[in-house]
Amino acid sequence: MTPRQKDLVKSSFAAVEPIADVAASIFYDRLFALDPEVRRLFAATDMAAQRKNLMQTLTVVVRGIDRLENLVPAVEALGRRHTTYGVNPEHFETVGVALIDTLRIGLGELFDTETQEAWTAAYTILATVMIGAGKAASEAAAAEAAA
Repeated sequence: MTPRQKDLVKSSFAAVEPIADVAASIFYDRLFALDPEVRRLFAATDMAAQRKNLMQTLTVVVRGIDRLENLVPAVEALGRRHTTYGVNPEHFETVGVALIDTLRIGLGELFDTETQEAWTAAYTILATVMIGAGKAASEAAAAEAAA
């Protein structure tokens, strides 16, 4: 990510923070509309707590965006954990679309093309790390089970 993209992610997220719960609600509404099957992954989930967790995670990522390498271990752990919930690599594309839609809805005119590209770059990096960690964990578990 370029320094400009990082600045755009930080400044646009500052506009999201005051509407955090609304933004999280928009996100999950979009996610479930885009892929109704994903709702089953949240069947036993306290959605109020889940919305709060989402926004806390985004806050940590945005605050650490200037030092993404420091976030990698936590993002890898998140990827491994999501695999145990039944999240598979295909879900990440839908989550990315839901995130971009949420930002577009929540920020309106503030969410221009350049800001969208910045968020897409950030999400792509994080999703790639999560997917890689999830795949590695699944492969290790399968190898252990086969042994």
